[in-house]
Amino acid sequence: MTDTVEALIAARETRQWLTGLTTPPADKAEAYAVQDTVARRLGPVTAWKVGAPAPDAEPFRAPINAATVFDGADRLPAKLFQVIGVEAEIAYRFDRDLPVREQPYSREEVLDAVGSVHPAWEIVDTRFTGFGSQDGLSHMADQFNHGALVVGPAIADWRSLDPLKESVTLEVNGEIKVETVGGNSAGDPVRLLVWMANVGTRSFDGLHAGDVVTTGSCTGTVFVEPGSRSVARYGTMGTIELTVD
Repeated sequence: MTDTVEALIAARETRQWLTGLTTPPADKAEAYAVQDTVARRLGPVTAWKVGAPAPDAEPFRAPINAATVFDGADRLPAKLFQVIGVEAEIAYRFDRDLPVREQPYSREEVLDAVGSVHPAWEIVDTRFTGFGSQDGLSHMADQFNHGALVVGPAIADWRSLDPLKESVTLEVNGEIKVETVGGNSAGDPVRLLVWMANVGTRSFDGLHAGDVVTTGSCTGTVFVEPGSRSVARYGTMGTIELTVD
């Protein structure tokens, strides 16, 4: 595992992108171990990404470092990224710790620990020479393609939000790229939060006050060029904009 960790860190530092891993992870447990080790090397973990390919599928996750979390930003430098894949998402910020415990947390307990809900951008990126060019476990080890997380303003009365009915329109340079309702392949994002509290964050001693969990794309991934202006219009959560140049 050590050579994989060092290779992924070196790619970030030198921007010499990888054509592959000498020793790809053998299973999910090893891929998660690589994620965690790289994250600890990069600095404090203050956010997480979580998703699932279907409403009844096992979720997946990746830790996100403070250095790639941007609160309220509407512009980021393109030099941070190799590729720029924008995704409109829904993010939950916790205001209370959910430490690891033997008894699983209930849905109600997890929601009671949430302090605010936000529209958000995730920019997906890769440390490999091509996006999607490797096996799934290698991309999992590479922070599940995380590039940056931009957290928008908190919404009012977030408990009335129904993510499965929330419409989202994604525009790039004034052109509509995606119009959807719900749109998250995982279905109900609260299911993902409960999984994170009980399973996904155990290696980091659970969720902590201030942590942000972004719950997967509502729009799919739309790749944009440097200088592009992306706008996500939510049905009830407002509008967020982002230029990456």
